[in-house]
Amino acid sequence: MQILCCGNRHRGDDAAGLLVADRLREWGIAVEMLDGEATELMEAWGSADSVVLVDAVVTGKRPGTVHAWDGRNLKACSTSSASSHGLGVGEAIELARALGRLPSKIQIYGIEGRQFTVGAGVSPEVEAAVEVVARAIAQLAGTEPKRCR
Repeated sequence: MQILCCGNRHRGDDAAGLLVADRLREWGIAVEMLDGEATELMEAWGSADSVVLVDAVVTGKRPGTVHAWDGRNLKACSTSSASSHGLGVGEAIELARALGRLPSKIQIYGIEGRQFTVGAGVSPEVEAAVEVVARAIAQLAGTEPKRCR
């Protein structure tokens, strides 16, 4: 299983995916950190059979809401990433599908953000969701995370 976490540490809640990556790395789980641009994502998952991808999203739900999607069924317009990348996760999936480069299994975790201003901090709701997502991915990876931070 390949784990890809996307985001931008300088844009508030857009750092969510990278914070998940930080936690997973603390627990000894290999993670690749990306900015989330579509071609970069496709390159990163290469010929991987199973991918887990994490990014901040804006769908209109309450900040800190954790979304989990089967990426093989995700459409480019079904979610909206607030990241600084122009073409994001949904577009990467559509492009990979068209090119026959979509992994056979792709699990997406989206953490609902509320502020993406340059220089803003991460909201408390997103901080809490980061821990939930990191623990879920650690379970998928077969690793028992440490209980204390």
